[in-house]
Amino acid sequence: MSQFLLKTVISALLIAGASELGRRSTIAGALLVSLPLTSLLAIVWLWRDTRDTARIAAFSSEIFWLVLPSLLLFIVLPLSLRLGYGFWTSLGAGTLATIVGYGVMLTLRGA
Repeated sequence: MSQFLLKTVISALLIAGASELGRRSTIAGALLVSLPLTSLLAIVWLWRDTRDTARIAAFSSEIFWLVLPSLLLFIVLPLSLRLGYGFWTSLGAGTLATIVGYGVMLTLRGA
């Protein structure tokens, strides 16, 4: 099995597992999703591919700074839903807030 296919299968199984777990228990699903599994997998794959500790250190630092604006989704989405907006409108507003947040953070970081 190629490395890319293995990476894809493992990543897809984690996402599907989190979705299924979330259907059974919102707190258990949220706990699984809140773990930085995507980041951990990406760091492991990067290590396996490059063995470059400086790149991994820079990558993990950039993840930290970009996690901050991504949290806007989890503020705007539930707030919009509680205010009575529909799911897709709320998801769109949360996504838009996150995109704006990314733009601000990338501008501040000088990217």
